[in-house]
Formats: sequence, structure tokens, C-alpha cells
Amino acid sequence: MITVIGSINLDLTAEVGRLPSPGETVLGDNFRTAPGGKGANQALAARRAGSDVRMVGAVGHDAFAKEALALLKAGGVDLSQVTKAGAATGVAVILVGGDAENVIAVVPGANGLVGADVLDEALAGAKVALFQHEIPLPTVAAGLIRARALGCISILNTAPFRADAAHFVSEADYLVANETEFDLYATELSLSGRTREERMAAYAAKTKRTVIVTLGRDGVVAHGPHGHVRADALPIKPVDTVGAGDTFCGYLGDSLARGMPLDKALRRAAVAGSLACLKPGAQPAIPLAAEVEAKL
Repeated sequence: MITVIGSINLDLTAEVGRLPSPGETVLGDNFRTAPGGKGANQALAARRAGSDVRMVGAVGHDAFAKEALALLKAGGVDLSQVTKAGAATGVAVILVGGDAENVIAVVPGANGLVGADVLDEALAGAKVALFQHEIPLPTVAAGLIRARALGCISILNTAPFRADAAHFVSEADYLVANETEFDLYATELSLSGRTREERMAAYAAKTKRTVIVTLGRDGVVAHGPHGHVRADALPIKPVDTVGAGDTFCGYLGDSLARGMPLDKALRRAAVAGSLACLKPGAQPAIPLAAEVEAKL
């Protein structure tokens, strides 16, 4: 069983010819809604990878809630620990430019009410637990500590970057960050080294944990107690990169739950993340396990 404790959103996505500059208005040519939220995306990715998955989070008493949960429900994710909170369902407002790059604003809503009181029941029987930074940070910090006490493998995705998380990120067995996020945390943690990889090695030596940095088209690199590992992404022309990192995390969780060595787990997750860039949207673009296996 994989438990995901995190955010559940409805994504409101507009496609534009190019991303606007501050204060500028640009015309869009397409608009869609789709289930999202980093927690929900990672839960669906782990489920499509093949794991039994429990989603823990909150939605509102509003029309967005049903749509936000639709693909999780259809995919067979356990939603018994998703609660109805006294706030609106979270939303992400996304602009996707013609080069497939994006900018995102997240309004947490009900996600901001996910408390640490859920942890014991949420983590019961879980082999792997996934966390992100779109729910209250005290809940994330307590969850990482509780997962360790229970012998559960923990994965923390550091998106979005939040400086006040720096004091607990090393509680995660696997810290997953993109290049920008890791560089910011390296500063917050005063990691030594002239290059990113030297600072990653310093993190691993200091914490005795594994740090994984996703590099987009250049794949992924990891440093941990067992050394340095790299894995390649697929050579693709992306359509939409929203959700690629979440797909990576969900497949990583499934792979580690299966007992795969880190090099194979990273490669499988990187391929899944690449495939997620070939379709628009976050959850609708998450590949099935058979699609990923066909590319390995």
C-alpha cells in the first residue's frame, strides 16, 4: 500500500501563444478543467503504475469537489480518508505557453485544513508515503517523522518551494526537487560545493538520506548513502509539462515499494515523467504501466 498525504485541486488551464510578462494581457486559444493537485496527481500516478493507493486530503462542499476526485475514483484509488472541509476545493490556475512551459498559481482552499490528526490512520499499513508542500507544513513535518517511526519509506517532493520547510526536509528518506528548488534549499541549508552535484553530495553526506534532482529533458540525478546515480529521460517534443514531476514521484513510489534498486526506479520514473509531457493536462496525461514498460 502507498499512502499519499497531500493536495487535491481542480486545474483551470488556459493555453496561450506565449506566457505574459508582468502587467501584460495575452489572448488564449483553449481552456479546460481537469483534476489536479500534487498529492492527487502523485496518487493517480502510483495507482496507474500498479500499486494499491490511499489518498489522504480534503475537498470542499462545492461543485468542484466531485470533478477534482473523478479520475482518482475511476482509477480505483482509496478515497475513504478524503474529508469534506469548511473551505472551497483547492484550485490551480495554469497558463501553458506555446513552448509547453507554464506558470501556475495555486489557491489551497480545503488543502490548508489537512491536519496532523490524520497521520496514524493514514500511515497504517503503508509501505511508502508521499508528501508535497501544498498542505500545511506542520502536517508534512509530523508525517515524515511518523513514517520513519513506523518503518515506512518516505518521499518528499519539495514543490512548491517554501523556505520554512528547510528545517525538516532531511527527515525524508528520499527528497525530490527540481533544479531551482534544490538550489534554493542548498542555500537555506548552507550546503558546501561549487556545483549542484557537489552540493547534492554534501546533502547526502550531512543527512545520510537520498536527494533526487529532476533535470527535465536531461533526466534525473541522485546522491545518497549508496553513491551517485543518473537516469535519462526520453527524447521527446513536449506538449504540456504540467504534472510531469508528479508522475515521476508516483512512479518512483511504486518502484521503491516493489523493491527496485534506485537506478532502475529512477529510470522507470523518468520515462513515465517524459510520457506525461506528450498529452495536455496533469492527471489525464499520466501514462499506464504498460506504456512505460514499452519504453524501457
